[in-house]
Amino acid sequence: MQQDKSSAQTNTDPLDLVIAGGGMAGSMLAYVLLSQNPALKLAIVEQSSDSEPSKASFDSRSIALAHGSVELLQQWGLWQDLQQSGCAIKHIHISDRGHFGKTYLNAADHQLTALGQVIEVEAIGEVLWQKLKAFTTQGRLSWFYSDAIAALNPTAELQHISLKSGAQLQSKLLVIAEGGLSPSRTLAGFELKSDDYQQHALIANIGLSDSHQHKAFERFTPTGPLALLPLTRQRYSLVWTLTPEQAEHHLNQPDHEFLAALQQAAGHRAGVFKTVGQRVVYPLSLKRATEAARHRTVLLGNSLHNLHPIAGQGFNLAIRDIYSLSLLLQKHQADAGSYALTKAYQQARLPDMQQVILYTDSLVRLFSNSSRLMALGRNTGLFALNLCPDLKQAVANQAMGLNSIRQLKALLT
Repeated sequence: MQQDKSSAQTNTDPLDLVIAGGGMAGSMLAYVLLSQNPALKLAIVEQSSDSEPSKASFDSRSIALAHGSVELLQQWGLWQDLQQSGCAIKHIHISDRGHFGKTYLNAADHQLTALGQVIEVEAIGEVLWQKLKAFTTQGRLSWFYSDAIAALNPTAELQHISLKSGAQLQSKLLVIAEGGLSPSRTLAGFELKSDDYQQHALIANIGLSDSHQHKAFERFTPTGPLALLPLTRQRYSLVWTLTPEQAEHHLNQPDHEFLAALQQAAGHRAGVFKTVGQRVVYPLSLKRATEAARHRTVLLGNSLHNLHPIAGQGFNLAIRDIYSLSLLLQKHQADAGSYALTKAYQQARLPDMQQVILYTDSLVRLFSNSSRLMALGRNTGLFALNLCPDLKQAVANQAMGLNSIRQLKALLT
């Protein structure tokens, strides 16, 4: 996908969008916008080289796609190529270790074949990589590899962008999708709020002795939540929340000791664990920008919101960022960075983001608390979910993202 940078550098015609960050969110945005709007011209500024999809963005992790997100991927023509790599979540079992509270969500109860899908990020990267090649060949998409934004000089009509390579770009809109540590977000003047959870996540793929039967498990432990999500080839994707010291200990254990410790923490309801793949540990925090948009600039994905993985909401929120921007660009094709567009994007994204942050942050604090009174309250709540279908439906709708997508469509179309 190598693009001749010199032709893009000397082109004085302004681009419609420049996307800072060619990872999962930035690449998916580029594909959606270019497939929907034949006249758009875009550039992606990506820090990695062009030899293969960025390993930093398209690594061996897995993500849970909510039912509403899968519907959007189908609408965008992506799921048809991704579904062979996905594994359906048909049942979700939620429990609090050592306590009576449990609840169950079943797809069939909501007249669905699946509540969501679990897919490895590498599979998404390969599909997007192949699809974007066509737009690059057509000259509608330029890539600036091994590069980054050095300076921004916004004017009334354009965002003037200087790259570290010396290239100069003009764009009607700058979309920053560089991830949680985005340097361009700082250059653009966005303020960031951050809360450290004092927790680490250990992630790995776990092989099973028998089929997982498309069941997902969320088990709350004294150190935080432990999630097991069904993957293809009789595997689980594990996200285990631990103290930093425990995470370091489990990271370096021999495989058989690690599997024994995990089995004890997870119980046997999820099956017998046989093998473990590469283990990775990263610190957990909540980061969110105080604005979603400024003059001719918007934030998207982890550059806008970086959440705890407790409910698997992070990339589903990013997909709704993409959906919002795609709807708005269909209404504002003449000027992709107009005040009307950036204002509407801000109004659409902040309430959705704040609702999801409140939901996930409350779960973290409620289920990472050893207080007996808190334990009684949360277990009573889990028990009550099984007795109240309307309450369970509300929880399922939140998890599947259906209400948020309906609200965005009504607001932006």
